[in-house]
Amino acid sequence: MKRAGFLIEKITDLNNLYLAYYKAAKSKQSKPNVIAYKQNLYKNLAKLQYEIETGNITVGNYNYFTIYEPKERLICAASFPERVLHHALMNICHPYFENQLIYDTYATRINKGTYKALEKALYYSYRNKFYLKLDIRKYFDSISHKILNEKLKTIFKDNKLLEIFRSIIKSYHKKQYFGLPIGNLTSQYFANFYLAELDRYIKQKISGKAYIRYMDDMLIWSNSLKELSEISEKITFYLENYLSLQLKIKQINTSLHGVNFLSYRIFNNKIELSKKSKKRFIKKIRLYETKLAKGEFSQADYQRRALALIAFTEHASAKGFRKKIFECL
Repeated sequence: MKRAGFLIEKITDLNNLYLAYYKAAKSKQSKPNVIAYKQNLYKNLAKLQYEIETGNITVGNYNYFTIYEPKERLICAASFPERVLHHALMNICHPYFENQLIYDTYATRINKGTYKALEKALYYSYRNKFYLKLDIRKYFDSISHKILNEKLKTIFKDNKLLEIFRSIIKSYHKKQYFGLPIGNLTSQYFANFYLAELDRYIKQKISGKAYIRYMDDMLIWSNSLKELSEISEKITFYLENYLSLQLKIKQINTSLHGVNFLSYRIFNNKIELSKKSKKRFIKKIRLYETKLAKGEFSQADYQRRALALIAFTEHASAKGFRKKIFECL
């Protein structure tokens, strides 16, 4: 495949930098760092333009915080100028990353996402007796800088762009030369791309035709337990020997039994909420009720948050569950 070059001019075009700013500022217009950046917008974008052109970018100014749902994760929020940089890069580089991905990988992609992945999982579960579920151990923290940089060279040939990518990649590590910060726009692209070659290996070389991936969560279906066992061994070998990754979950079961995937449970004929999702729903709706009663939430605040929770459950067979919970409030 022909490598992409001469992208720096497109990235540093002022129209692209303005677009990057507006994307980075979306829903954050009232934050002090965004207001400060906007007050000298042209000067800041001209500075960013110069930094990209020269390759002297400033990266690694992360604000660390922990989230606990759906599971505990350390989030690294880049400074606002860095977020503008990330959008400027990916506005132009997006199609080149996208071209590396197979149809059935669903995370952080336009016209894909959680609910498209659920629909496809239900489709495969209905047509196959068994599934294989794979989940990579500490995926973002385990990504090799060396391997990622080598992979990036297979699709981009502009040394200045590759050096910017290298600077962003080495700005964070969990252990030396390994890890991407969860929270960066660039990390989403890099992490999805890191497994692109594995996707093609599974689909084209080892008969994993009924296959979907959502970042590092993988599901493969078959009507043969033996085939799934063999596929599991081959994927384990590939991950360990070519990507320096290890599996956390390796589960084979019947589609009739159901599989937990993206906070839902997929059966061969329906989608239900997972047990954790039910507990999380109950916990949050009770919290919202308490805040409303104490006057900490207005009716509009409560309604907005409750409707978001309800929307999540509407993608599953959960009408009876919702009714039971609201009757008990």
